[in-house]
This record gives sequence, structure tokens and C-alpha cells, in this order.
Amino acid sequence: MSDFDFIHSGRRTIDIEQQAVGALRERIDERFTRACEVLLGVPGRVIVTGMGKSGHIGKKIAATLASTGTPAFFVHPGEASHGDLGMITRGDAVIAISYSGNSDEIITLLPLIKRLGIPIISMTGRAQSPLAEEAEVNLDISVATEACPLALAPTASTTATLVTGDALAIALLEARGFTAEDFAFSHPGGTLGRKLLLRAEDIMHRGAAIPRVAEGASLSQALLEMTQKGFGMTTIVDEAEHLLGIYTDGDLRRSIDRGADLIGARIGDLMNRTPKTIDAHTLAAEALKIMEDKKITALIVLDEQKRPNGVVHMHDILRAGII
Repeated sequence: MSDFDFIHSGRRTIDIEQQAVGALRERIDERFTRACEVLLGVPGRVIVTGMGKSGHIGKKIAATLASTGTPAFFVHPGEASHGDLGMITRGDAVIAISYSGNSDEIITLLPLIKRLGIPIISMTGRAQSPLAEEAEVNLDISVATEACPLALAPTASTTATLVTGDALAIALLEARGFTAEDFAFSHPGGTLGRKLLLRAEDIMHRGAAIPRVAEGASLSQALLEMTQKGFGMTTIVDEAEHLLGIYTDGDLRRSIDRGADLIGARIGDLMNRTPKTIDAHTLAAEALKIMEDKKITALIVLDEQKRPNGVVHMHDILRAGII
């Protein structure tokens, strides 16, 4: 076993990076405001670029911007000099990240970007660097020290860069009035996306899968329909297919408790005439809440003429990953 104090080393790193992040707060000033105004004002996309570790952080910043209402993507500065510069067009803005402010690959691109009339926002640790001086706005990401004891591996500085990028993304999100539903459209595969986008019509059972019997059907006929369709209930409809009521497994138990004539009774005499229903545009998450509140496992979906055109079962919602 090593005698090295891993706990002290880990805590020292966190302390240094915490101090670096704390120092950023006072730098959220008029330069930050100007950077946000530039990004809000461009009709195109935000292009993020950076080399090495700055590039890795830049990819995350671009992804955060894109998912919070600011169209953005990352362009590698080395690849930009070999054709990818064509991805940058008039109407875009560039966020260029370089702690030294002197990355050759980025400096090479500056005259070309300027020629297109594209505003540049730099994120550097040196305000007097070539990149900072060429930028319309420079955001200061300097740190007192890196967590790396050799002062070689970027650690506190990359954390400061990431936090500054997050601050930009969230300020833009709030300024745009970006909503949870807007976020869902950028994340259709995520849980939030499914909650805000998936509707009853996307998961409901249709057509012949809907259990239905006539008002004059016997209880045994209704029970057979319930068994065959497997939803633990059946709809009761009139000749025009309008919904009259519903009969469920729970209703059967209540019929037995009341001593109902289970042999001769018509289902129309036993049915629940005020079932809970939804329309096809109801969010699946809302349907789930109704089921939980009412302690039921299925909902009837009605069309505009009050005819059953679907059934949503709790299992369908669970399979869709709503919770």
C-alpha cells in the first residue's frame, strides 16, 4: 500500500478549482453582456473552436448552447484550415477558446473570419494576447494557478472555461424565453422529451383492439370481450358507436358485492356511465397522472363525436419510458 495522501491531493485540486470558479463571478460584467448581445443578434449559428483541452471544453459548450436554444456546433481549428472553414458562413458568430490566446491554428483563421465579417468572442487567460485583441469581446478565463503541480496540464483553467460557457448558455436561454417544451424538442429521446412530446395518439391501441359491446349485451358477453382484449375493462357503445359507459374488473367485484343478477343482467344496467376519458392529443404524462389519481390502469380515448377511438393502458406509458 502507498503512503501517498490521496485525500489531501484530491481536496487540494477541488479547492484550487473552486477558487478559480469563484473568481469568475466578478468578471460577469459589461463584457459578458456584450458577448450575450452579439450571440443573440446573429441570424446564423455560433461556431465554437479550440485546440487540445480547450477544444474538448469547446465541444461541450457548443452542445450546451445547441440544446438550450442557441444553434451551435464545434469546428476543429486544424481541420478548418483544410476545408472545414466552409462550415462558417456570413451571419454566424465564433467563440474562439485559447488560454494562451496564441494558438497558431486559431490565429491562422482570424484574418479569414474577419474577412467574412463574422464577430469573434474570445475566451482567453491573457487579455493582451493576439486572439483577445482581435476579438470583438474577450472573456477572461484566467486562473491564479492550475491544480496540476507541474503547471502543465490544464485543470483549473478548463474548469473556468466550462463554467463561463455555461454562464453564456444559460443567460441566452433566459433571454430567449426558452421553455421546457423547447428543450424537449432538442431532446426527443430523453425522459423530459418523452414527457413533453409523447401524446395519447402515439401509444394508444386502435380499431379492433378496443374492447366494446352493445348496451344490451349480457354480462358474460362483456366479460368475454374484456378477457379477449386484455385491458381489464370494456366500453359500452350505442348503435352509432357513441360511448355510453364502461365496465371494469372493479365494477364486476362491486356487482358481486351488491348481489346483482350476474346471469340475467344486461351490461347497460351495470356499467359506469361517467368513465374518465381523454382525447388523442392528451400528453401521455398527463394520462399517467390521471390514472394514478383515479387509481385506474386504462383510459378511453374519444374522438370529437365522443366515440372510442383508442385505449391507453398504464403498461403502454411505462414501456414508452415516461417514468
